[in-house]
Amino acid sequence: MIDGVLPIDKASGMTSHDVVAIARRVLGTKKIGHCGTLDPMATGLLLLTLGKGTKIQDLLMSEDKEYEGTMKLGEMTDSQDADGEITETRIVPDFTIEQLETSFAKYDGDFYQTPPMVSAIKKDGVALYKLARQGKTVEREPRFVHIYAHHILGVRLPEIDFRVVCSKGFYVRTYAFDIGNDLGCGAHLNALRRTKSGRFDVNMAFPAADLKTATKEQILEKLLTLPQVSRLRGA
Repeated sequence: MIDGVLPIDKASGMTSHDVVAIARRVLGTKKIGHCGTLDPMATGLLLLTLGKGTKIQDLLMSEDKEYEGTMKLGEMTDSQDADGEITETRIVPDFTIEQLETSFAKYDGDFYQTPPMVSAIKKDGVALYKLARQGKTVEREPRFVHIYAHHILGVRLPEIDFRVVCSKGFYVRTYAFDIGNDLGCGAHLNALRRTKSGRFDVNMAFPAADLKTATKEQILEKLLTLPQVSRLRGA
């Protein structure tokens, strides 16, 4: 039995389940879970829990996250990200950095966020994304979330690069969508990378793209034992 937490740097185009399935096959163990789903278009830190590590999965999922992303102004999609179909386009004014900063700053701290229809949240036992595929829209209960910090990293209108540190359950694509609405031109999330989860950093992760070709020993070099995880978290 392999016990611990394996940080993975997920590649674009893979689902979180894809990563788990490959790891199960390569490591020869079935007891593997993951902490916090990343959409297929997203890259970055995905924590795999192995063996007894699955017992602390909920604890790890509850920790704060850091993301770096790019939003594209002037285009709205049905999924709020680049994987969706464009539903509306608008002209993007020549915003000043002060105007952009005002819109970003509006969401600092505590607020309620309405989850997107294209999500794994269930309504009467059915995942919302399945209802969305049927062209249905249902009422979603807003979630209480928190943004600890944000940084505008670069502006190349219509694109804006940003970093956000947020609580669990936060949808970055909805964040981009809401900021676009505040600016009056709409927006969608064009790229996303999770860089941190709690005390775990993507720099300590094993590349998901190398999972299929690496040896079991090479992969397990990145495995954190449960005592190491406890020390890392300061527990």
